[in-house]
Order: sequence, then structure tokens, then C-alpha cells
Amino acid sequence: MAAQRLTFKAQLAQISVPATSANLGAGFDCFALALDLRDRYAAQVLDEAGFDVDVSGEGADEVKRDKNHLVIKSMLRGFEFMGQKPRGLALRALNVTPHGRGLGSSASAIVGGLALARELVLGGDQYMSLEEMMLLATELEGHPDNVAAAIHGGATIAWMEDIYGVKTGRAVSIPVHHDIRAITFIPENHLSTSKARKLLPETIPHRDAVLNSSHTALLTVALSSRPDLLLTATEDFLHQSYRAEAYPKSMALVEKLRSAGVAATISGAGPSVLVLHTATETELFEIIKQAPAGFVAKEMAISRSGVE
Repeated sequence: MAAQRLTFKAQLAQISVPATSANLGAGFDCFALALDLRDRYAAQVLDEAGFDVDVSGEGADEVKRDKNHLVIKSMLRGFEFMGQKPRGLALRALNVTPHGRGLGSSASAIVGGLALARELVLGGDQYMSLEEMMLLATELEGHPDNVAAAIHGGATIAWMEDIYGVKTGRAVSIPVHHDIRAITFIPENHLSTSKARKLLPETIPHRDAVLNSSHTALLTVALSSRPDLLLTATEDFLHQSYRAEAYPKSMALVEKLRSAGVAATISGAGPSVLVLHTATETELFEIIKQAPAGFVAKEMAISRSGVE
């Protein structure tokens, strides 16, 4: 977008962004789900140059407190897109989403930063649409799945598309059956997405590709209207087994739960485990009991809304 003079709002902008779980088993690099665990950010434009950043909660001691903080970087990219950067910014971040556990913490920061930039500009939604936010978020994140769910909420299907010679992220929302809930089993250890991706093979057997395609297609029906099909629909043939060495305890938990008829998957690049279920209270107790030492089980609702 061509450079233009923007009117920055004087008041504080506040945003919350849901955690997200990508892949959902078979839907590698395209499916994602928003979870009702929200990072919260507040920001204000400053008259003087510089960045005033304060972070509390998850990963507070591990992140930058200057222009290199991911929320600040994303805000600056958003302002740049809209046409003008402010002289300075103040940011307050309360992180709830665990970092490096496959629950979309970077997507939350990126989408939160872009949304804050839009909120701090008078008429910001006219300078940056949700579709354009998706484009920028994909650029910053490098892939569109988590950011799609963080923007739109619920379940999303994302893909990359060549538009006028530029690869950009696109997404559509799909409804989630009202009975479906989630449990996450969050381990103590971290795993970087880049490390997990290096374990993927260049090619896979044709049979596995066919099976995964059918399960991915089935996943749209399982999520929206047939939760009884979740166990089959979440069975993966593309990524989890190849990356098992990076999260052996998580993979063992997935296999244990699936053998008991529970739709368990690795959340994103791991090492958290996601369970999608419609369990009764008694069944839920039995599922949660499966958490091994070093894992914390958290019940979560599906977040029907994205960034807000």
C-alpha cells in the first residue's frame, strides 16, 4: 500500500488472541483449531521515539523487550502496510499460551500485533482488511495454518495461493460441532518448529498419500457434523511418525489414547498432545488420568471467535 498519513488514536488498544492447534492429525499444514486459552495485549502510540515493553506470564523471561519483540515487530509491519509508522510504542503483554509446545504462541503474537496496529489507527479496518491481515500474518509466520485460526476462531482450512505472482496465505472457516471439546496434554519440554520440520522426508509412499487425503477430507465432516468419525479422521500418515524421535513420550501418549478409541494427535509441531472428544464426565476423567509424569492435562473449550 502506498505511503499515506495516518491518524493514530491516543487511547490504549486492547486485544486478546486464542491459542491454536494446527494439523489435527491428518490435516497437515492446512487444518487448525482455535482454543479458549487467550494471550492478552495492550498497546499505545507514544509521541517520543522508542519502545516500552513489559511482558508477564508464559515465557516472560525468554522474549525480547525492545523492537525485536514479536508483537512489536508485527505491529511495525502492520503500520508499514497501512502507510506510516508511529514514533514510539508501549506494549503490555500477558502470555498464557505455553511457548514452544505446539499451541501457536508465535501466531498469537503475530496476529495480536497486526490487530493492535489496526486498532491504533483511526479507520484501521479500512486500511487493513482481515484478508490482508491473513496475508501479512502468513508472511511473518511463514505458514498460514495457525494464524488463520487465530484470526477467524473455530476451525479453519488454510492454503497458499499465488496471487499476481506473490505467494499468500488464504483461509476458510468450517463450523465445529457444539459437542466437540478439547484436552491438551502439555509437557515440560520445548520443541522448535524448525527442528521438527527437518525430520520430515522428501517423499512418502503413494498409499500413505491416498489414506491421508481421504482422512483430511473426512475431517471436515467429523468436525462439523459427525464427531463420531474423529478417531478415523485424525489418523495421520504424513508427519507424526516421522517426527516421533523428537517427542517420544508425546507419541507414546498419542498411541495409547488412540488404541483406547480417543482421537489424540500431536498438536502442531509438538510436543503437546491434543485430544478432541465428546466424552461424558466419567470418560473425561479416564482420559485425563492417562497424563504421564511431566505432562499437565488442561480441558479447553473451542474458541468460536478469533482475535478480538
